[in-house]
Amino acid sequence: MKYLLLLFIAMSSFRAFGQYSLNGQVTDSTTSAPLDYIEIILKSPDNEWSNLSDEQGKYIFENLAPGMYQLIVNYNFEQVYNQSIEIESDLEKNLKIKIKEIQLNEVVVRQKVFQKKSDRFVYDVSISSKAKGNNAFGLLQETPLVSSTDGKSLKILGKSSAIIYINGRKTNMDAEAITEYLKNIPSEQIQRIEVITTPGSEFQVEANDGIINIVMKKQLSDGYNGTLKLSDNQGYYNNPGAGANFNFRKNKLAINTGINAGSFKDQEKYALSNGNDEFRNETFGSSTDPNLNFGVNISADYSLTKRQSLGMTYNFRFNKSYNSLLEVDNYSSGILDNRTTNKENALTRNHSANLNYEIKTDSLGSKLSANISFLKYERKMNSTNESAPAGGGIPSIFHQSVPQYIDNVGALLDYVHKTKGKTTWMFGGSYNNTKTDNDTKQDMISENGYVNNEARSNHFVYEENIIGLYATVELTMNEKFSTKVGTRFENTNSEGRVLDKAIGFKRNYNNILPYLNVNYSINEDNSLTYSFSSRVRRPTFWELNPIRRYFTPNNYLQNNPFVLASKNYNQELNYMFKNAYYAIVQYQIVKDASGQIPMQGIQINNATMEETRFLRYIRTNYGNKEELSLSLGMNKSWFDGIWSANYMAALEYDSFKGTVTSDPTYLPEEGITETLFPYSVDNANTNLFLQINNNIRLTSKKDLFLGINYWYLSPKQIELGKLATLQSLDVNVKKIWKSWTFMVEIEDILRTNVEKITGEQSDGYYNNVENDDFNRQMNVRVTYNFGNQKLKKAREMDAINSTMKGRL
Repeated sequence: MKYLLLLFIAMSSFRAFGQYSLNGQVTDSTTSAPLDYIEIILKSPDNEWSNLSDEQGKYIFENLAPGMYQLIVNYNFEQVYNQSIEIESDLEKNLKIKIKEIQLNEVVVRQKVFQKKSDRFVYDVSISSKAKGNNAFGLLQETPLVSSTDGKSLKILGKSSAIIYINGRKTNMDAEAITEYLKNIPSEQIQRIEVITTPGSEFQVEANDGIINIVMKKQLSDGYNGTLKLSDNQGYYNNPGAGANFNFRKNKLAINTGINAGSFKDQEKYALSNGNDEFRNETFGSSTDPNLNFGVNISADYSLTKRQSLGMTYNFRFNKSYNSLLEVDNYSSGILDNRTTNKENALTRNHSANLNYEIKTDSLGSKLSANISFLKYERKMNSTNESAPAGGGIPSIFHQSVPQYIDNVGALLDYVHKTKGKTTWMFGGSYNNTKTDNDTKQDMISENGYVNNEARSNHFVYEENIIGLYATVELTMNEKFSTKVGTRFENTNSEGRVLDKAIGFKRNYNNILPYLNVNYSINEDNSLTYSFSSRVRRPTFWELNPIRRYFTPNNYLQNNPFVLASKNYNQELNYMFKNAYYAIVQYQIVKDASGQIPMQGIQINNATMEETRFLRYIRTNYGNKEELSLSLGMNKSWFDGIWSANYMAALEYDSFKGTVTSDPTYLPEEGITETLFPYSVDNANTNLFLQINNNIRLTSKKDLFLGINYWYLSPKQIELGKLATLQSLDVNVKKIWKSWTFMVEIEDILRTNVEKITGEQSDGYYNNVENDDFNRQMNVRVTYNFGNQKLKKAREMDAINSTMKGRL
């Protein structure tokens, strides 16, 4: 603590060496009331800065050289003030702004918090009451079109998953690290959130992924600031955590750092059953998974000249999960057969880094950027599985070692050329090289100790090279019509081999992926957008590793190196009314769709004729999939912002067509005959999703808030079967006091977020899964902000391997 205090004192001794400052207050010209969260932009011939007025309407720009500047004020996404000023000394300039009000059935609409812009929805959180005392993840959970049903991941309505961008750049972290990173970004530092439901050719995404782009506030002041956080989660177990962020800017250099640590002990309860009319297998039990997490991230940005900048990022994540325990009882036709215990130790390390160079090529915003990235991921897992017969006898024991090593190197080059005629050209190319090494070993217990089981062991190595090129043009034809057209070419060259076994493959394929976006502004209150895109979904690296992850000796997950990439075709029609109400129609076709398929079968020992029934979850292609959805939503505030609401309803039709008749990974074993029963994925389903988010300001000081959130998912068809109804009611209270924020949240109050899946085939075979994650939890968070809160952050940089991270 002594050294930390000395560091803070040292940092506070730095002073800005700029010559002059500009400050003032923004007020309503009619009522003279101060206006907070108003964007003020200051432009010089060579640079541009932006700031936001505080709760008293005050703003400040510091370290300004003498000269001519353009002072601009934006309110409600519109320019309301523009004046040239000359700075020769410290200048105070108060601004009086005329605010328009529109009366709609006794509801006063003051600000366009949510609106449609070109290829994206824009949520201006800087003028929303939700932006105080929260973090980026919590803010995203209440963003229109975005949802989270587990508190760990984010999803865009109708999309496979959400890819996180910061200031137009992909985050260079794996999924779990991104979640921790978002939970450590103070919401006060966020200007707006952009939701891109159909990304253009310039974006590196797969399948039906959407993009969430978080745009940070940009301010000028030198100095430092930081955030300290303490959190406590009370679910089945108590899980404490802590984090800190420290940001420093001095002249041309900006440095941002973050560190977080915590423990989380996960508890799950299982009830599994499969069989037919003649027999049934049932498994009941639970698992306990303790985790220790530690993460560090650092980014730095240095302005070489007024037009050139150099930046770097480094991220590290460490996870230790020792003494993870699974205990289940296995029944055959109602009679206890055996008890299985699986003990597991796992250690994960993830290093990633990125080096970025950017140069502005003209005054219109054209720029060239280059990136080099690397990723090093390793996970070591060892487990011991023991099944003891219920009536006594010799237990079945085996030990499994499953290491995974991934190395990725990537390069990316982008050029954006803007013209005076409102046309933007975008060109770029990328290269990715990924190598994985997975030496899985399984040892069976015998009279002489553990003996290697060669049939269950494999050393799988995989190398993949992806070359991508794209070209996109964005054209504004007139005030009503604009369009964006592009295409992306990708070449994928990959090879996978199981060393010392006759298993392997080579693939070399090309994809041309067109994109189209057309916008039509009917009038000030109505707009239409149509989008089309095609993408490829490649299997994740761990899906390709041909290992078995055992639940019981006869119930396990089987990965598959022969999974093919699927092709996605996406169409979308958006309608926006008064920047508050929206309707979205989405249609998606997936060719060569893949999923986790439950395959039942029988193995017969040819010597004893003993039969063993098994359930094998195989990652494999099964056929085609179609999705059609209609979504209706609104984002509104009433009573002068006291009550803010984000409501969304989506009706979705899913259709699956395909059949799996074999296990591509199966290798015949001497003396064993195996029969696998076909699994048909041929069904359709209509489901409903509802999301209701309410934020209520309880005091006029804007320092106490109540959040009431609810979501509901009706029964939904997936590859495994039919997922039963899920729903959750969450409540939170947030108190802001000076630089402190206190928040208490209770999730899944009614204990209704429990997964239940039922599936039955035409031949009578069924498979049911019930998984209880104990999602009723209470979270307590305390946040303290210190230092200069008007500090410009380091520039965020793209990382070509961030696409690879999504496949870990």
